[in-house]
Amino acid sequence: MFGSIATAFQHGGFWMYPILALQVVTLAIMVERVYALYVKRKGQEHNFIKAFEDNIRRGELETVIQKATAEQAQHPLAAAVVAGAQAAATFGGRDEIQGKMDEVLLHENAQLDKRVGFLSLLANVATLVGLLGTITGMIKSFAAVAFSNPAEKAALLAAGISEAMNATAYGLIVAIPALLAFAVFNNRANHLAEDLNQSALKVFNWLSFAFDPVSLRSQTKMNNKSKAQNSQHELNA
Repeated sequence: MFGSIATAFQHGGFWMYPILALQVVTLAIMVERVYALYVKRKGQEHNFIKAFEDNIRRGELETVIQKATAEQAQHPLAAAVVAGAQAAATFGGRDEIQGKMDEVLLHENAQLDKRVGFLSLLANVATLVGLLGTITGMIKSFAAVAFSNPAEKAALLAAGISEAMNATAYGLIVAIPALLAFAVFNNRANHLAEDLNQSALKVFNWLSFAFDPVSLRSQTKMNNKSKAQNSQHELNA
């Protein structure tokens, strides 16, 4: 088998080497994305956040921050929980909580799509390079028919056709798995992003409804202070 592959590679001509380089890069991206999207990311963020609901509703934000910080290596949503809880702990209000969490979510969503788009690009390039090898092989075949000695025509014609067919086949061998991997990884990334964003929305709702915005808290303090001053004036009078 390996002998046949080596022979086909040799007969494919110069353009087999660029296709080989594209295949190496494609395989490296595929291995890295399998680890990033299937091993490192489990896609169970909606189950992970359940452990924080009671603490948030009871106002135990320090506990939430400590628990989420300890889980940041395993769950990407943990960083968003930390950011949102810290904003809520400083009475930042809904807008600040959302802004802090969105910063983290944008980064995490970008990590999901990282390098996936290159697979489609590499598949198209491999196909085109294989087509280029086909064209050069056919040029050699036509040149053999037109300019070579009759005794050499058959051998040169066969060599040119062999180069054309091997380059085309190798380009497709690289392109087809790359396109399949692109579709699979893209679907996985979308699934993980939906799970991440929906889970983050639940945390945002818990935080924003459990803690009033700064403006309302300030207004409440001012009203209480004004009532206390009025009461004091009435007592003095």
